[in-house]
Amino acid sequence: MASGFFAILDDIASLMDDIAVTSKIATQKTAGILGDDLAVNAKKATGFVSSRELPVLWAITKGSFVNKLIILPIIFLLNYFFPEAIKVILVLGGIYLAYEGMEKIVEFIFHRNKKEEVATVENTVGTDEANSEKTKISSAIRTDFILSLEIVIIALGTVIEEQHPLLVQILTVTLVSFAATVGVYGIVALIVRMDDTGLFLIKKSENKGFFTGLGRLLVSALPVVIKLLSIIGTVALLLVSGNIFVHNIDYIHHLIPENIPTLLADLALGIVFGSVAVLLMTVGKKLLSLFKK
Repeated sequence: MASGFFAILDDIASLMDDIAVTSKIATQKTAGILGDDLAVNAKKATGFVSSRELPVLWAITKGSFVNKLIILPIIFLLNYFFPEAIKVILVLGGIYLAYEGMEKIVEFIFHRNKKEEVATVENTVGTDEANSEKTKISSAIRTDFILSLEIVIIALGTVIEEQHPLLVQILTVTLVSFAATVGVYGIVALIVRMDDTGLFLIKKSENKGFFTGLGRLLVSALPVVIKLLSIIGTVALLLVSGNIFVHNIDYIHHLIPENIPTLLADLALGIVFGSVAVLLMTVGKKLLSLFKK
């Protein structure tokens, strides 16, 4: 009886060891997309008044967890019954990311004069602001869905290559995907609260000494960090989408010369597909408005 109990413990220990090893490998493989995920989501979570930053971020984080709960069983089932469908889903997601990236660029080039700067004074959130907030949260959750999809698929591909049992595959991919959400949005929370941390340090150090200087640096650095994240996030959308096209469309994969740097190829493909998507969407909206008249 005791030997059977210890045998079960040994099996559990072996299982946990396999999960730890494969999770480490899968995390390393997904590191690139996690960096892009961080840049994109940090950009999505900024631009709100101070009192709304953490509630908005929490709403996006909960949406990210729901995305994982939806994606994981679907991907496992598709991988078992219809693995070809995963490529199609990824390509469609890539087109959406490329569209989002190019839409931001087009908006900046042609419509930036129409956009007002975000107010620095904190106000009560009214109806228009609340609607805008909901729209931004929904957009962030949709983008997170595509990025989560790629993270899950890359992690799954890693554990399949290692030829681990199905239970290890499921537990590893689930662990990596949820850890990605906690890690990414935890770092984003730290970024968006830089200024409050800086003000806290200035207050506690009574406006003198090293911590006062550090606090002022954090406060002054936040606008720069947000602007950088806006640029990096947009570029990341195009890079991620381009990478999806390269690895999931055979024609494109063989079309790109080997001497072209991977990042340049990914960026170029993201721009091309995104531009076409923006053009088609713009034409579609124009036609739809004409039919409504």
